[in-house]
Amino acid sequence: MNGVAFGVFLFLFLIVTVMGFAAARWRRAKSMGSLDEWGLGGRGFGTFIAWFLIGGDIYTAYTFIAVPATLFAGSATGFFAVPYTIVIYPMVFAFLPRLWSVSHRHGFVTPADFVEGRYGSKGLGLAIAVTGIVATMPYIALQLVGMQVVLDVMGLKSSSDNWFMKDLPLFVAFVILAAYTYSSGLRAPALIAFVKDTLIYIVIIVAVIYIPHQLGGWGHIFDVVKSGFNDFNTQNADAIASKAASPKATYPATGVGQWAYGSLALGSAMALFMYPHSVTGVLSTKNRNVIRRNASLLPAYSFLLGLLALLGFVAVAAAVKVGNPPNAQLAIPQLMEDQFPSWFAGVAYAAIVIGALVPAAIMSIAAANLFTRNIYKAFFRPAAEPAEEAKVAKLVSLVVKVGALVFVLAMSKTFAINLQLLGGVWILQTFPAIVAGLYTRWFHRWALLAGWAAAMVYGTWVAYDTPSPTQAHFGGSVHNFPGTQTGIYIAVTAFILNVLVAVVLTLVFKALKVPDGVDRTKRADYVADLGDEDVEAQLTPDTAIH
Repeated sequence: MNGVAFGVFLFLFLIVTVMGFAAARWRRAKSMGSLDEWGLGGRGFGTFIAWFLIGGDIYTAYTFIAVPATLFAGSATGFFAVPYTIVIYPMVFAFLPRLWSVSHRHGFVTPADFVEGRYGSKGLGLAIAVTGIVATMPYIALQLVGMQVVLDVMGLKSSSDNWFMKDLPLFVAFVILAAYTYSSGLRAPALIAFVKDTLIYIVIIVAVIYIPHQLGGWGHIFDVVKSGFNDFNTQNADAIASKAASPKATYPATGVGQWAYGSLALGSAMALFMYPHSVTGVLSTKNRNVIRRNASLLPAYSFLLGLLALLGFVAVAAAVKVGNPPNAQLAIPQLMEDQFPSWFAGVAYAAIVIGALVPAAIMSIAAANLFTRNIYKAFFRPAAEPAEEAKVAKLVSLVVKVGALVFVLAMSKTFAINLQLLGGVWILQTFPAIVAGLYTRWFHRWALLAGWAAAMVYGTWVAYDTPSPTQAHFGGSVHNFPGTQTGIYIAVTAFILNVLVAVVLTLVFKALKVPDGVDRTKRADYVADLGDEDVEAQLTPDTAIH
């Protein structure tokens, strides 16, 4: 363990911990006893706060480790993360202000609330809620994986055979995260996001300037990477031809490969703001214009992500050692350990770990909101008061974090990564009910439910049946489109099936005059803004407790 690096890391971590607990009184109303307050931060965040919160929500610690690790391992396809985080923002600009409006007019806290109100179907709302919870769980787990990788590189993992002592630092971080999320709700990650994003920007900008300079410049780095990948491909030509190994640094140069790359980018973009934690960040804002401004400003993170991805090639040129057997996830933390002065390595470690705390907190809150509103209240306690809802959500947020921690410690990291990819397949299947519902009531509720079910079964089965050179099942997120040799993201194929089933069955149900649910919304709800009837204003200094 490097004492200086650990000292800097611990100092910054303690600052964040204090901020997490102090957030309970930041912009606080007279009572935290409701999901509007605990789960959505009072629905009053402006452009500046929302930019940090939403950015910290969707650009996670695992992103900062996994994207460059993919390039380090030799797959240039990892760059798909950059275009998809650009493509998404025009979509956000178009449909999320409508979701904000109808949610504020009716007091919806989750996307499943909206679906239930729009289609008059608790069953369809339950399907959306369960999908959101199941897809979010491995996402939370991967934040803990990201933390674990940094703690390992920093030397904080014990060599003890005792399972508890071996991962004691991760347990400590988990307990602190759970405690301040329980007490402060969404305000905690919103406040911490200021520190997280500032540190991340500083570390990455320094890294892409300082480390390449130490290694001889970007030209030298690209030459080393190209030579090394070409040598690997030549030496392993037979294994690559038999598909026993994957070639390195292959970029999709043909139409077949480009479909895989493009569908990954488009499908991931469509799925990103279907995740409940993304919707939670959006619904916490004070008016529609905050969402539009953030849709215009958040691409700054995509620029950051592009720089970050290149650090994977920097790690190759620096000949970073990632253990035996190799673990590419160690590449970026180890690069920082090798190349930065000790004190700045500590800053980098803190940036990544804090970058895990923010999204993990928001994800657990979002999952708790879904369970409380769309399972507990919808089916068990319809008369639950706001204070009871908040109490249940707090407890569920702890259960979700415990589940994620057990998942990380009990299962292999490879399985966790692949299950997160499956989460993208699942969550995209909520797109027709949510996004189409914001513009039209044409779809029949049972047709949407049938389309969702068909796509979930199909997508899960295809993902299970997709091998890789190292495993027989859940080996990747791309498969050959049925009847062709064209690779395509599994989530997109399942989505096409989803829409086809929903359209066909809607026509059938309408022809048979099958009763549809009661729509609780009206046209004006989708353009309502702050100051309109039943759209509450944000907390003001006169009504807040400081």
